[in-house]
Amino acid sequence: MQVILAQPRGFCAGVTRAIDIVERALARHGAPVHVFHEIVHNQWVVDDLRSRGAVFVQALDAVPDHAVVVFSAHGVSRQVMNQAQARGLRTIDATCPLVSKVHQQAQRFVRQGRTLLMIGHAGHEEVVGTMGQVDAPVHLVSSIDDVQALALPVDAALAYVTQTTLSLDDTRAIIGALLARFPDIVGPEVDGICYATQNRQVAVRALAAQVDLVLVVGARNSSNSNRLREVAARAGVPAYLVQDEHEIDPAWLRTAPRVGVTSGASTPELLVQRVVAALGVLHPDPLTPVVQLPGVREDVSFRLPAELALP
Repeated sequence: MQVILAQPRGFCAGVTRAIDIVERALARHGAPVHVFHEIVHNQWVVDDLRSRGAVFVQALDAVPDHAVVVFSAHGVSRQVMNQAQARGLRTIDATCPLVSKVHQQAQRFVRQGRTLLMIGHAGHEEVVGTMGQVDAPVHLVSSIDDVQALALPVDAALAYVTQTTLSLDDTRAIIGALLARFPDIVGPEVDGICYATQNRQVAVRALAAQVDLVLVVGARNSSNSNRLREVAARAGVPAYLVQDEHEIDPAWLRTAPRVGVTSGASTPELLVQRVVAALGVLHPDPLTPVVQLPGVREDVSFRLPAELALP
């Protein structure tokens, strides 16, 4: 049996920064440090930080007055920011800088007098946060059907932004439908997409071309991990999302001499290596040496908030 690893995979710079922020906040302020929503969408990461004193909350009402609270990598609405300020909470913003860039784009389009559309998944924390960053109505678009259902004049001055965990491939058809229906619509530059989302989807597509089965290691509530599984499946191979090694079904391996493994942008490499080790145990034949495909080498890094930067 051959195991082939995608490159790149796993943590992106925004996730690394968000986890670093919680760890440094714990070191500087001591436990507990409250975190608004999961810092990133991975239960292993959340449980590890919880064991060290992080307290994850779904509402600011659960945070004591004047306590330290970290906003997750997905970003929050202005309402949440204002509520934290009114409560006297000591806030640390772990919003991914690429998400913050989307917030700025949305605000700029609204200042220009354009009606804003958000391409993304309903209920996702990033979408909720972005839509709450502007003082104007925002129309959520998740599919081509949603485009056709928009009750807006065809000559309306519109603009769109996209959820960062969606790649160019994810949004191409929706953007095409918007452009076809609304001539006066503008959007962000192509180089404004999340590099990590696009790189991982390109990598898993290359991986799927060389294997009989793809395993994506990631949380079920991780948007980018779910998209990776969908990309592999569209490439014509069976593809499964597993949170860890315990979710591998041995039946998947019976007709898969070549197994590809990748992971979402919020998945620790430790979980990938556990999956690889489990494949060696579950398969009746010994593993040949694990191969890592060539791919983009990411060297992106983001600065920490000033209050947590090392002296």
